[in-house]
Amino acid sequence: MPVEATGLTSAQVAERIAAGQVNALPSRSGRSTLDIVRANVFTRVNAILFVLFLSVAITGHLIQGLFGMLIVANSVIGIVQELRAKRTLDKLAVVGEAHPTVIRDGVAQQIVRDGVVLDDLIAIAPGEQVVVDGEVVASDYLEIDESLLTGEADALPKGPGDQVMSGSFVVAGTGTYRATKVGADAYAAQLTAQAAKFTLVSSELRGGINQILKYVTFLLIPVGILNIIVQFSQPDTTWQESILRTTSALVPMVPEGLVLLTSMAFALGVIRLGRRNCLVQELPAIEGLARVSVVCADKTGTLTQNSLTLGEIIPLDGDDPTAALSQLVASDPTPNASMQAIDAVVPPADDPWLLTARAPFSSAKKWSGATFEGHGTWLLGAADVLADPATAARAEEIGATGRRVLLLATGSEPVDSPTAPGTVTPKALLVLDQVKRPDAAETLRFFQEQNVAVKVISGDNAASVGAVTRSLGVEIGEVVDARTLPEPGPEFIDIVNDGDVFGRVTPEQKRQMVGALQARGHSVAMTGDGVNDVLALKDADLGVAMGSGSSATRAVAQIVLLDDKFASLPHVVAEGRRVIGNIERVAKLFLTKTIYAVILALTAVVLGLPNPFLPLQMTVVGWFTIGIPAFLLSLAPNRERARPGFVRRTLAVAIPGGIIVAAAALTTYIGTRGLHEVADDVQTQASTATLIALIMTATWVLSVVARPYVWWRACLVLFAYGFYFAVFVLPFARKWLTLDVSNLHTVTFG
Repeated sequence: MPVEATGLTSAQVAERIAAGQVNALPSRSGRSTLDIVRANVFTRVNAILFVLFLSVAITGHLIQGLFGMLIVANSVIGIVQELRAKRTLDKLAVVGEAHPTVIRDGVAQQIVRDGVVLDDLIAIAPGEQVVVDGEVVASDYLEIDESLLTGEADALPKGPGDQVMSGSFVVAGTGTYRATKVGADAYAAQLTAQAAKFTLVSSELRGGINQILKYVTFLLIPVGILNIIVQFSQPDTTWQESILRTTSALVPMVPEGLVLLTSMAFALGVIRLGRRNCLVQELPAIEGLARVSVVCADKTGTLTQNSLTLGEIIPLDGDDPTAALSQLVASDPTPNASMQAIDAVVPPADDPWLLTARAPFSSAKKWSGATFEGHGTWLLGAADVLADPATAARAEEIGATGRRVLLLATGSEPVDSPTAPGTVTPKALLVLDQVKRPDAAETLRFFQEQNVAVKVISGDNAASVGAVTRSLGVEIGEVVDARTLPEPGPEFIDIVNDGDVFGRVTPEQKRQMVGALQARGHSVAMTGDGVNDVLALKDADLGVAMGSGSSATRAVAQIVLLDDKFASLPHVVAEGRRVIGNIERVAKLFLTKTIYAVILALTAVVLGLPNPFLPLQMTVVGWFTIGIPAFLLSLAPNRERARPGFVRRTLAVAIPGGIIVAAAALTTYIGTRGLHEVADDVQTQASTATLIALIMTATWVLSVVARPYVWWRACLVLFAYGFYFAVFVLPFARKWLTLDVSNLHTVTFG
């Protein structure tokens, strides 16, 4: 059914909604509540612990299966934190996602993305994203960039009858298109939704942890089988005791809290950033900004507010340019910030000139214009692009003060001519004042203090960009005019890495600059708000968009600053560093336990000895040498910049730590028990002495990992020693844990 110029009627919209022809897409926050519950309950760690708990349960000694509570704790805490994160993201996503303008009953209205129905007539303007697949029904110099979908670098002109795909965005002109595919039928829309979905995977940190868990699983199976054989072959030992000692060897091998604390730290990061109106569209972005070594900031909309005021009009030929400016304003259906500033000052046109051709502004050509019947071609754009050297130099001098300068000129060719604008005749310079963001200077200073390089990359005049940057307290060298840059190659890479401020940068050059920085091993964050930033945002290691920016930039960025506060970035950095640094710290604790547990179990197998511990003893050991300290350490502030090599650094501490703990415990066990068969009371005393050695050295590892000390970390270590001292002193605790300290010579061996 064809759509009329007035769009669908309310009745037609209702019919399509009833028929399910709505642009229903998956939630931006990812998994459903059921998926979250399932993912947190049915985990590899929970499965291992559940099997071990069942093994203990059949012995009738349920108290020894206290470690089974970890299954409940892992699941409940993981579910609660992820549901909190999901609620935060759902609320923020409504603000951050695109709100298309549809024409219904002849009236243009903004609706939510999911409210679009089949055959809706959707209006689009520069910077807006195409939200569903469709067919153009009207266009006014409409140009669409489909590079994010097809890889085609050049914007494509679109006229009536041409197809547009969801995920592409408008770079110039305006138009309307009819929705031909919505929801599940719009394949490109599904890809866009998936690309922006909140996820718990695809991060270096989680990848490293999964790699570690894979190693642990490979160890657990053969060590478990060997332990079963040895423990069940012990003389004068019941099958119940054999199961308990086998379980006690396997339980500490499982880094049960590592996955939980990682998920919890990420989820808390999302919640904390959500309170600062930061929408995290991809979870690895939290650790992404913590790793960056270079931040590329666009000037307009990032360092300065995305609004301008017309401060001065300087005629160049003695004629008053007001009338021409009024006509240019009247001919532009989608005025940008510069045109809005002019519109606020010049009086409206009384007698509109007849428009014969119009060229909307684009970042590539740096000018816009219109051709009027009887009045010729009028242009508005960059003085250093359009003007003669003398006029350009005058504009450069003004721009060096930090103001933006535009040239009003006439052209000898119609703007729709292939040779436009032809010969340019300058008529006036327009001086626009820019308002710096009040938080920009402090934010740039923070990055400098954190040894994160800041590069200002802008399409504006190089002198103006340099002046604004210096006014924010940033020490910079020579400002680079991007028009003088060589083609991408070694020289281009050198200049980009050595420079600080770049002006007159085209959208494609922004993308190339990101690649040049990455070629030198930098992790690059790109901030921006305009359609000219989209390509660079997508290629950067981390894209950060302003909430008031174009819907296209918000769609491709991993983080959206919904309140436009550039000062939120330091908080994102701090949150990322907290997550990565603390998880690396607690991973060292958990893997130390895994390593000493594996060594103890293998030694018992080789020597044919019963395992020295019971499951309950190992559960209590884990409380204050690993579990509770790890939880507290995972929440503490951490300002150390993230570095690659998570697994290597973690194992570099865990392996020697695990060997030292295992050596102390084995020396004590063999020294107090011997290698021969012993009576039950001697076995209990030897196990008690070994437990003391294990606790002392495991807590020592905690004291090493907890550094550098602050008061609460020192108290944490001291409390652990005090708690375990009380365990061995209090009679009820000794009975509960099957400890025997009656023979002090045995207990204090070594």
